[in-house]
Amino acid sequence: MAPVGSALWRSLRAYQVYGANTDVGKTIASTILCKALRKQFAKEHVWYLKPVSTGPQSEADDLHISRFAKGVSTKCLFQFDDAVSPHIAARSMSTQPPSDNTIVQAVSAQMSEYARGGRQGTILLETAGGVHSPTPSASSQVDLYRPLRLPVILIADHRLGGISSSISAFESLRIRGYDIDSVLLFENTRYQNHEYLSAFFGRQGIPTVSLPPPPPRQDAVRDDEQAMNEYYETASNTDTVQELVSLSVARHQARIEDLETMAERAHKNIWYPFTQHQGMPSASIMTIDSAYKDDFQTYKPTTSETTDNSLLIQPTFDGSASWWTQGIGHGDPKLSLSAAYAAGRYGHVMFAGGIHEPAISIAELLLQHLANPRLKKVFFSDNGSTGIEVALKMALRAACVRYGWDVGRKDLGILGLKGSYHGDTIGAMDCSEPSTFNEKVEWYRGRGHWFDFPKVMMVKGLWVVQPPLGMEEDLGPIMTFSTLAEVFNVEAREKSASAHMYKKYISATIEKLVRVEGRRFGALMLEPVLLGAGGMILADPLFQRSLVQVVRENPQLFAPSLTAGLPNRTTAPSSEYWTGLPVIFDEVFTGLYRLGRFSSASFLGLHPDVSVHAKLLTGGLVPLCTTLASESIFDAFLGAEKSVALLHGHSYTAHAIGCNVAKTAVGTMLRMEKEGVWDEYKRGWAETGEPGPQHQAGVNPKSMSADVWSNWSRGFVTELSCREKVEGVIALGSVLAITLRDDANAGYTSTAASELQQKLLGGDSESRIHSRVLGNVLYLMASQTSEREELLGIEKSVLLALS
Repeated sequence: MAPVGSALWRSLRAYQVYGANTDVGKTIASTILCKALRKQFAKEHVWYLKPVSTGPQSEADDLHISRFAKGVSTKCLFQFDDAVSPHIAARSMSTQPPSDNTIVQAVSAQMSEYARGGRQGTILLETAGGVHSPTPSASSQVDLYRPLRLPVILIADHRLGGISSSISAFESLRIRGYDIDSVLLFENTRYQNHEYLSAFFGRQGIPTVSLPPPPPRQDAVRDDEQAMNEYYETASNTDTVQELVSLSVARHQARIEDLETMAERAHKNIWYPFTQHQGMPSASIMTIDSAYKDDFQTYKPTTSETTDNSLLIQPTFDGSASWWTQGIGHGDPKLSLSAAYAAGRYGHVMFAGGIHEPAISIAELLLQHLANPRLKKVFFSDNGSTGIEVALKMALRAACVRYGWDVGRKDLGILGLKGSYHGDTIGAMDCSEPSTFNEKVEWYRGRGHWFDFPKVMMVKGLWVVQPPLGMEEDLGPIMTFSTLAEVFNVEAREKSASAHMYKKYISATIEKLVRVEGRRFGALMLEPVLLGAGGMILADPLFQRSLVQVVRENPQLFAPSLTAGLPNRTTAPSSEYWTGLPVIFDEVFTGLYRLGRFSSASFLGLHPDVSVHAKLLTGGLVPLCTTLASESIFDAFLGAEKSVALLHGHSYTAHAIGCNVAKTAVGTMLRMEKEGVWDEYKRGWAETGEPGPQHQAGVNPKSMSADVWSNWSRGFVTELSCREKVEGVIALGSVLAITLRDDANAGYTSTAASELQQKLLGGDSESRIHSRVLGNVLYLMASQTSEREELLGIEKSVLLALS
């Protein structure tokens, strides 16, 4: 089922009527508005839509509108007879109550039906009860209707206690990203809520109108009906109500004009990241009105086919997970509330020499669940690149102290893999080989050696481990496996000829670099398993494991003249002390369930000495990074002089908002794992065919595959790998990467994936997919909360685009 988009048309205005509480007069206020609209726009239509109603049909709100606002079209979608909360009323049904998705889809379809008639006018959608009244499925209705993100007309509470409930309702709506169009409430001379709330909402820039109270109920039905007719006629004709209607129409038009001009204004004023602006048209800029769960809500530019009743906003799948940050979904109220709580409790407080609950909580949570006996200390920074800078300072200092090297040496480098990329700050850039990212950066030096390595992808339905062209003699021949789980069974593969060849090649290379070329290295830095910005390259985990083992087991390779006199803990692997070189794992992208596990280090069966985490750390809401280190790394910064300390930090270090959001985001994902939310995906990857040629005897592939899985279905990945235009595919956790055939072999500068990218973005309103490309690689990324049904739709669109 296609995701629901925000409802915005040029000539059809839609508003959602919420009440600050139950019985605040929503339907009376809606009747007044319906009549005012009919008076001011006599040639336009007015629709009243009640998605969920409880109570006897004879007392239904839509019937009240029909009786007192003649000419207004009314409809109720889901009616329950019992006059109680919808979640209780739904229990009396003989069938399953309608889900939230069923209701919001029905509302969207009904409004689209109004629009398809080519008619101009206004829709008033009235909710049930108060802002947080339960839906039939017992969720909060303010979350149910959030995908529509209609401008809200809030009916405040005129009764005793109504000031508090009205402001609370306003804050609940705002924290979920709703725009409050206006506030209405009835006058009450005793409590005078209208005076207080008019001033309060006026400071928020929200127009507020106080309505005269309705007349007392008459004993005779005819007398009561006449009194109400007279009341509605008078109330709907007041200057304040008519002016409010005019203001709402003007704000509707202003919103559209803002969306229409935003891309052009951005083109004029914004310098975009990772973008060559020469020749870039403003039309290529995607205007995002809002985002919810897995989808952007994007403005649909006017074309020759656009009419006054064309939807102006459409859902677009966020296929890059907003640069790999999304884990809980856009607009998640839990994260918003966590941010608001920390902002209200702390704002920002300096961190040097202090501590606050969110910082210590997320630090302890990470140390506990990374389950790495080496890691003892947590250092906070603002993003992945600066977290890597911190890790680099930690590791290089530790190596220099241990081996007695001059800390001012300019030739000290790192070991890594080709295609690695660790960030855009100068120090992080120097940890990567020369590439398109850094070749024109004036201060870039590229300090290190980067091993080429065997890569993993599915080709024609089989998982292939392929050495770089021309390196078969050093790294062995192409190997095939029937399941990805077999590839990741590194403990079993360690007995293979491949492991022996890998270690021999790595040892010989390092020995040549140090002893023959005189190179010196202070750290080993890896992106575990998957190299992100370098092209979504899945490294053979056995090679990465072998590289770490060689480094740790052979300290003499790095300081041959010094290691003989060092303590035993330096010359033998330990569960806590680094040996050979400090090992840094850059899990900025791959960690915290992006690949299906809390830590991607677990795929290698290894514990790093320094580990860097960001992106999914805060679920995609605010920037934050943590660099975790071992005690032996920390000890290298202890001394009598301040200059020996790690003198690094920024003004917003460990900001309470980010730490509190991280605690919520990480806690949410841990709970999802515990509750088996991803079990359906895991089961889809647990099934296996016949063992592949490289299968290790005595190992059951099915038993290994529970933690090697993907949100993308196995059948889809297999079919994709067999397409003519596709060179290979990888799928792990929420990541899918498609390598397109490129005869020019242009690497990152390739345009081979651009055609597929444009096809996906240019799809119909049910399948628009925003994606990013890295050369000839197009990747898609689900969030950890993506729903199976939507991903199946994405898979179908991808296959269709490749037809």
